[in-house]
Amino acid sequence: MPSLAALFALAAPFMVYAAPLPRDANPTDLLVLKFADVLEQFESTFYQQALQKFQAADFTSAGFVDAQVPVQQFIQIQADEAAHASVLESTIKSLGDSPISNCAFGFGNALNDVPTMAATARVVENLGVAAYLGAAHLISDPVLLTAAGSILTVEARHQTILNVLSNGVSIPQAFDIALLPNEVLAIAGAFISGCDTGISPNQPLTITNTGSVGPGTSLTFSSPAINGSTDNFHCQMLVGGMPTTISLPIDQCVVPDGVEGPVAIFITADDQALNNNVRDRASQAVVAGPTMAFIDTQKQLLGQLVLAASDSNGQSGSESTQTTTISPSQATSIIESASAASATPTDGASASATGGDVSAGNGAASPTATDSGAGASATASAPAPQESDNTSVDAPGTHNTATGTTANGAITVNGWLDPQAVTN
Repeated sequence: MPSLAALFALAAPFMVYAAPLPRDANPTDLLVLKFADVLEQFESTFYQQALQKFQAADFTSAGFVDAQVPVQQFIQIQADEAAHASVLESTIKSLGDSPISNCAFGFGNALNDVPTMAATARVVENLGVAAYLGAAHLISDPVLLTAAGSILTVEARHQTILNVLSNGVSIPQAFDIALLPNEVLAIAGAFISGCDTGISPNQPLTITNTGSVGPGTSLTFSSPAINGSTDNFHCQMLVGGMPTTISLPIDQCVVPDGVEGPVAIFITADDQALNNNVRDRASQAVVAGPTMAFIDTQKQLLGQLVLAASDSNGQSGSESTQTTTISPSQATSIIESASAASATPTDGASASATGGDVSAGNGAASPTATDSGAGASATASAPAPQESDNTSVDAPGTHNTATGTTANGAITVNGWLDPQAVTN
């Protein structure tokens, strides 16, 4: 018996395009559908290859707190992209045409490691949103337009997930960027070969700066189209929600304050700003681009929950938290040394114990019986009182059943293991 998921997959084309389709499809509508299908194939193949290549250890080494956090999302996104492609191809066939099926997709250095793959995935998803948004005005059939819109909203969810996995702001702007098909191919074209999409791409553009890009960064570029004098060339920064691009001389292309999230950057032969509205965008002066940059000046707790040991700047540090199970005598030694330290605890001097587990922050090693805690000796200066099951004191050498915070606030004990179950 087929699963519910399988039935939905089979029914999807009919659910999305339930209304009667025109006998003679608009050629532009078909061009847009076929181009969208190529992009969906491209996205699906990218995630498929990434999931095949990288193992759980690769994701944790890249700083994710749990490999399943990104892996689950990538699996779902890949399934969505494959479903989008399947539906688009069924629709193209129902309109009497054939989908483009001979494209080759090569990702090269984009799959070198998990950080590079995740950064590329962020570009891919933001590009997918821009592509559907930028092609909407080209679709004449309202049924097809609505169906494309239903894909766009899912691509936007993917975009948010990739922003979070990159430790960026989940929703950095109130409005998204729209790009025309030829502008989309200026970015995606580097990964697609062997097929004719029917669209002439803009010349590609690459930012040559190393490291992150942020406010105050002076951007430099390379492009096959920039091979001589750049007199009067301008960089054009397209930000969601702004009526026109930010136009700056190419040698003074500095990221301004107040920009957050994705920015599409073009090079033009004059200083005329480009319209954010794709319908009215005069692109005849465009020399190259766009390329896409991400300006991440704000960090959110959501992203820091996903990435291990991220500092306030969102960088994954070397500090970690370790948990180990210790014996009562080891715990007593730790408490004694902490109590002998200064009454003012230093950063990273606190730890918590639950059922005998102690978590040491700021890179502290797992405590042992010889650990000095805050630097004091673990040797008791007075004979220990007789141990009793009812003892509830801080004195070393006893079966300590006390819970709570020690006098100097350095240690918080939540509970203890049964001493009969522990071998000292």
